Amino acid sequence: MPTAVVNGVPLFYEQSGDHGEPLVLVHGSWVDHHNWHAVAPLFARSLRVLTYDRRGHSQSTRTDRPYSIREETADLAALIEHRGLAPAHIVGSSSGGSVVLRLAAERPDLFRSLAVNEPPLIDLLPNPIRQAVTARTDAIVALLEAGDTEGGVRQFVETIAFGPGMWEQIPSEVRETVTRNAPTFVDEMHDPDFFSIALRALGRFHHPALLTLGERGIPFMPPIAEQLAAALPRAQRHTFAGAGHEPEQSHPDDYVTIISAFVTRTLTGTTV
Repeated sequence: MPTAVVNGVPLFYEQSGDHGEPLVLVHGSWVDHHNWHAVAPLFARSLRVLTYDRRGHSQSTRTDRPYSIREETADLAALIEHRGLAPAHIVGSSSGGSVVLRLAAERPDLFRSLAVNEPPLIDLLPNPIRQAVTARTDAIVALLEAGDTEGGVRQFVETIAFGPGMWEQIPSEVRETVTRNAPTFVDEMHDPDFFSIALRALGRFHHPALLTLGERGIPFMPPIAEQLAAALPRAQRHTFAGAGHEPEQSHPDDYVTIISAFVTRTLTGTTV
């Protein structure tokens, strides 16, 4: 099992592809590197692909204290440097996108480009919407902290991520993964920095950036994408037709096509 000890924490990773530009894929909350399994082999035909389990998730070590997005950002930087992949095309899904954006603000030298899908940076939302979303996440944390793990996971899936009735439609192995990783969500929700980003710092990120949404994704994500697009000097936008919050899972071919085309544009210097 390949692991890299970064910042004192062993992180599980997988690397595939033996030629081309480096592509680093950062998964979202509750899940692990398996979230990229539908797309990583396709990317690996022309790129060197790194996936990993974020701190505390699945095969990466969970410490005996809560962790922060600042530590996760430092983990990502250290892992990229450990594997000698900088500058890389760095892609994040959901809260993985939040980690990628924070790294972009702190260490733009590690990037050739970035692409993020629906990062939950709810501090960018107007107050009434932000309060409503916070109330939902607080209810989920309350269930998890009371020991009702399945109830908390189900409530996240059905009230935030995918909609009513979707828990029963998720494959059993995915239900097992998100249930196992539920404690990481509690850590994230107790981190005061988890929902925020320094927009002014993103204004100093001069590499290409792609901001994506699912057409059927989380309803409060478009206003977040709009603020990010205004902050990032070289931002491009795309909406995955028919996709929900995780297009890399539901529409893998379309996802690979769009991200690969973006990488190609980055290398050729074209913008459209």
